[in-house]
Order: sequence, then C-alpha cells, then structure tokens
Amino acid sequence: MGLFDFLTGGSGPEKALKLKSKVTQKYGEPSTRQKALQQLGEMKFPEAVTVLLSRFTITVDPLTTDADEKEHTFELIKNFGQDAVEPVSAFLKSSDQATSWSLRILQELLAEDALMGVITDTLQHLSSRYTRDPEKKVVLLHHVQGKQDPRVGPAVLPFLEDMSDDVKIAAINILGPLKYEPAREPLLKLLTSEDTARRVQTVALAALAESGFAVQGYQDKVQAALVEPYSLSNDGRIQRRP
Repeated sequence: MGLFDFLTGGSGPEKALKLKSKVTQKYGEPSTRQKALQQLGEMKFPEAVTVLLSRFTITVDPLTTDADEKEHTFELIKNFGQDAVEPVSAFLKSSDQATSWSLRILQELLAEDALMGVITDTLQHLSSRYTRDPEKKVVLLHHVQGKQDPRVGPAVLPFLEDMSDDVKIAAINILGPLKYEPAREPLLKLLTSEDTARRVQTVALAALAESGFAVQGYQDKVQAALVEPYSLSNDGRIQRRP
C-alpha cells in the first residue's frame, strides 16, 4: 500500500469492497446507499462492478425507490463497458440471485455469439451442482430457447434429469424443436417413466412430435403414454393430429 492509499483508507479495490455494507443496507437513510452506489460508479476497477451487483440481491421499501436504484445501478455498471463483462459473468455463474439483471447487462455489452458462450458455460456449470431454487436455471434456459447454436444442445441436455419439473419442462421445450439427436432417448425415457409428472409427460409428447424422432426401443411404452391428439405414425414417430 502506497502513502496515498494509507492516507485515503486503502487501495481502490479495498475502498470498493468496504462500500458493500452500505450498498446492501436495507434500512436507514436511502441517501447513504445511493451515495455509495454513485461512488462505486466513479471507480474504474472490476471490484467496483462486483459490489454494485450486490445491490440487485436486496429489495428495499418503498418499491419505487428500489426500482429506481436498481435501474441506476444497471446504468452505472453498463458505463464500465467491456471492463464489466468479466465480473458480471462471474457473478452470473456464482450467484443464485439477480440472474435477469446479469443477463440484461451482458446483453448490452456483448454480441449475441459471445453472450451465448457465457450463458451455455454457466448452464454447464449449473448442471453439475444442486440448487434449492430452480429459478436461475429456468431464466437461463428460457433465454436460449429457439436459439440455433451448436452449444445449446449439449449445455441443456443434462437438465432433463433435474430435480425440478419446471427445469425439465424448460429443457424439453428447447430440445424438441432443436432436433438434437442425443436428446431422443432421454426424452423417450421421460415420457415413458412412471416417475415422470403428467405435466412433464405432456410437454415431452409435444416436443417428440415436433422433433420427428423415431420411438424405436420404446414403441409399446410410448403407445401406452399417448393421449389425444397424439398418435404413432406407421414409421414409428409421434404425430399430432389436426
């Protein structure tokens, strides 16, 4: 630490970290929190972005103040430009909170291809760990739905085995239209398993019909799982009647 750092209370990154308690202060004078946000926005190092991101993890009263502060924080982080990409990406991967805000920031800072790289990398990270709240997975999965990117299929496939039915459904809705061949058998297993919830089976039926996958190896079980308006075609594919 240099003499200037000593006189002013530490290096820039250390100052940023010390402001976190004020940024996440839910009670007391809002001006204290707002001043800390502004100070962080004027700093020029990644630690300031990381502390600013912590503002998205709390909600304060009144909700109008909360919304205004979060929008201001969004603009402050966006102003860091490319310097914000790494800390926001790290926050997206490590935090179960504020996923939508992280994505919104990255959408402003990254081209679509780079953004998809961050999201699929985060999904791969999430697929190997348990999370009590499935919301983060669902938000990320919804973001890649309909994207024709070769990274999507491999990143989404493991979520067919997730504990949460909402996560399974989000993954099914991606993989069926994507016609990702490695998903064929896992989708058929989901459809025909006695442990699969009815609403998940319903979505799996629609996805398999859209995918055009053949049901070989599962024909009898699929036949037993069919409901209107679905049937099996002569070539062993699920079809939806008009």
